[in-house]
Amino acid sequence: MRQNRLLVVALLMLVTLFVGCGKSDTVITTLDDARDAKIGVMTGTTGEALAVARFPQAKIQRFDDVMDAVAALKAGQLDAIVTLSTTAIQVSKKNQELWSLPESLKDEETCAVARKGDDALLAKINAIIGELKADGALKEMKMRWLKSDLSPYEERTIELSSVGDPLKVGVCATREPISFVDKHGRVTGFDGELARLLGAGLNRPVEFYNMKFMALIPALKSGKIDVIVSGMSATPERRKSVNFSQPYFVNPQVMLVKKARHAAAGSGGDGNGGVSLFLKGLASSFQSNLIQENRYLLILDGLKTTLLISVLSTIFGTLLGGVVCFMRMSQSLLLNMPAKLYISLLRGTPVLVFLMLIFYVVFASVNIDPVLVAVVAFGMNFAAYVAEIFRSGVESIDKGQSEAGIAMGFSKVKTFLYIVLPQTVQRILPVYKGEFISLVKMTSIVGYIAVQDLTKASDIIRSRTFDAFFPLVMVAMLYFLLSWLLMQFISALERMTDPKYKKRRFALRSSPEKACL
Repeated sequence: MRQNRLLVVALLMLVTLFVGCGKSDTVITTLDDARDAKIGVMTGTTGEALAVARFPQAKIQRFDDVMDAVAALKAGQLDAIVTLSTTAIQVSKKNQELWSLPESLKDEETCAVARKGDDALLAKINAIIGELKADGALKEMKMRWLKSDLSPYEERTIELSSVGDPLKVGVCATREPISFVDKHGRVTGFDGELARLLGAGLNRPVEFYNMKFMALIPALKSGKIDVIVSGMSATPERRKSVNFSQPYFVNPQVMLVKKARHAAAGSGGDGNGGVSLFLKGLASSFQSNLIQENRYLLILDGLKTTLLISVLSTIFGTLLGGVVCFMRMSQSLLLNMPAKLYISLLRGTPVLVFLMLIFYVVFASVNIDPVLVAVVAFGMNFAAYVAEIFRSGVESIDKGQSEAGIAMGFSKVKTFLYIVLPQTVQRILPVYKGEFISLVKMTSIVGYIAVQDLTKASDIIRSRTFDAFFPLVMVAMLYFLLSWLLMQFISALERMTDPKYKKRRFALRSSPEKACL
């Protein structure tokens, strides 16, 4: 009965996610109506600073991605969102219940961004942007990319050099039509084309690094990328850290809200009609998020990356955890104290902070695959927990068993391998399984270092379909399925190391009738 109740609750939660979990009481038709509202902003953007300054009495909620804020707005957790006009237009096209207020907060000039001290590159970028302005190329790009309807984009083919030092361009490709990932997995859009034009002007091949917006400047300062072309505007704080080119595009900051009739509408209606609408919406979401443009391939690639990072991090973390456990249990202070310090530091540092430190500080000057960085960071974090799991398992074995093994003529190593270790493995597997599943779910943050995992794939899909809920629910289910399969694998290992299970199997093979009795 309890399992049935839990299943019903889970289904109700899924339905709630699709339908929306609440209605906002605040109806906003002008900017003045938002004085005491709940306003969503994107972390690290000028929209965040504008909202804080313009609406000091409002409750400001910060998000890493605009579609997270859109989901909150549709669910009634927000009253408004401050975002770029181009983003607001795309969101409202595909979410008919939303619209942007006609009055803008501020016209924002977007620029390319280079490192402090890289004046030669900045001068060349300024010269190229100046030429594009003079010959009308930027104006023509706006006509091709900034469409008022849903007609196809018209991307221009740009010939790039295939030799030489690549221009590493940092982007946040979840902002259609400014910067997004197309059906071929390429970064495109207004900024994507501009970045290729910069590469062509510099006679360099172009490599895109797609990451969270707030991670772009740290990546630039650490040398992971050469330039940012991602709709970033110059602010006094940013100018202290990086250099900005001349502006190449003006993009107003606007307020995205629910239409008055939707905000005031009730939730009543025919129950059968509601179910029918829900099923139609589900089928439409499945088509647009998975089938259209073969977007399921993004999910499959992300799933492979998540599984690869999870497995390699577990192997590395387990081996390193064994070494740390050995040091932790040593009588020598030279081994014991560093192990204690390592365990305390890693367990006390948030994984996201540690991941970014490893990528942007430790490996700042090293050209290394971000996936490998993720494996190292997650493996080191996993090792800190595994070391303590190993230690508690070993110490749970009665010392008399080790003494008996040595008395029988076993060496200390053989006593550990044949007597202590098998019992330790059997006792720690349930706890180890829990840590392993936590690691799998923890990998969802690798998008901060430009790794396209399962969560990042869903962000890319949401940036194209502007569907606030379906990709999230789909990815949650995939994480659950992946975790469940991995749990079954470790449960099989538990049974293999359980002496009682081995006896039952032996009894079944030798005498099935006796085993049944």
